Amino acid sequence: MKLDHVGVAVRALSEVADFYRERLGLEEVHREEVPGQGVRVVFLGNPKDPEGCQVELLEPLSRDCAVSKFLSERGPGLHHLAFRAGAVEAAMKRLYSAGLPALEAAPRPGARGHQVCFLHPKRCHGVLVELVGSSAV
Repeated sequence: MKLDHVGVAVRALSEVADFYRERLGLEEVHREEVPGQGVRVVFLGNPKDPEGCQVELLEPLSRDCAVSKFLSERGPGLHHLAFRAGAVEAAMKRLYSAGLPALEAAPRPGARGHQVCFLHPKRCHGVLVELVGSSAV
């Protein structure tokens, strides 16, 4: 699988996005709210490599979402690694049969119109892993 993006939990997009744009030269390629995950996201990437790995900044929309809980327990920083999985359901079945079940029973809608699922950090050596479908919903 190819690395799709690195998720970074932030308290406020407005405080962090400029750092990635101005200091690291990344450009905003996508912005949206993902109500099912309770977050507002901004994807930043290298304008010369549109298919390359991006940085996803995640800002909680409420105090009861998973990212808000993450921020209160750990503070801002690396939240997850996301890999392009092709057909997410097939990847979930393959991982389940190998003893690595996803947190969800089925893929769910994620950012950019993709189906996604997450693998628990306890089973992934301390890292929350996201599988991103290759085709839009």
